[in-house]
Amino acid sequence: MKKLVALILCLAMLMVCCAGLAESDKEAVLAKGKLVVGITDFAPMDYRDTDGSWVGFDADMAQYFARYLGVEVEFVEIDWDNKVLELNSGNIDCVWNGMTLTDEVLSSMSCSNPYANNAQIVIVPVDKAADYQTVESLAGLTFAVEAGSAGQAAAEDLGVAFNPVQNQAATLLEVAAQTSDAAIIDSLMAAAMVGEGTDYAGLTYTVPLTEEKYGVGFRQGSDLVDALNAFFAASWADGSMMSTAELYGVQLAIIPQE
Repeated sequence: MKKLVALILCLAMLMVCCAGLAESDKEAVLAKGKLVVGITDFAPMDYRDTDGSWVGFDADMAQYFARYLGVEVEFVEIDWDNKVLELNSGNIDCVWNGMTLTDEVLSSMSCSNPYANNAQIVIVPVDKAADYQTVESLAGLTFAVEAGSAGQAAAEDLGVAFNPVQNQAATLLEVAAQTSDAAIIDSLMAAAMVGEGTDYAGLTYTVPLTEEKYGVGFRQGSDLVDALNAFFAASWADGSMMSTAELYGVQLAIIPQE
């Protein structure tokens, strides 16, 4: 009996020791040789170019960060409403997709310093834009929103009817097809995707609803947060972050220096 108790104690101590030696997120990324990034199709942050490769401000910066770590990058398209589940299950290492730093996001992930400014903005058909220039005029409309997004949160705050769809691109399809009266999307996407010279020339943006900042999300307690903040500071200092932002029309937040 004493031998059995001693064996159990030894096993327990071994488990504690092994737990203490568990890899950090950064060590795990270095060991597997790649950074797995959760994204959606969201121009100008993450979208596919003509040869099918992921490009955009976030996609480019994620590639540069992976290079900074000495690993490859792998992009995984996720259901935005399941982003925390995808992160905590280990399917992805981070969420890097124009993610608004909402209270919900900040409580469920460890997040980087803010790196870009954004707003939620209303999208309507051009021929109806004159009717919807104030928040009060939006009452009675049904909005398409990305499920689990800051756009949905804005619709909930307004108290308007909304249809949750898979991603922000789908909200524009809804309005163009007249299955929703309007949409609420990120202003950065609106500038890239809506209006003259785009695939949605018949749509325009009117009322800004919120002011926000973007950040990158990691698992709670991840040491990749510090690594990314250091990378952001270096990229800000050497001008490469600004040049990438100018390429994609992104308005940067001020990056703290390390």
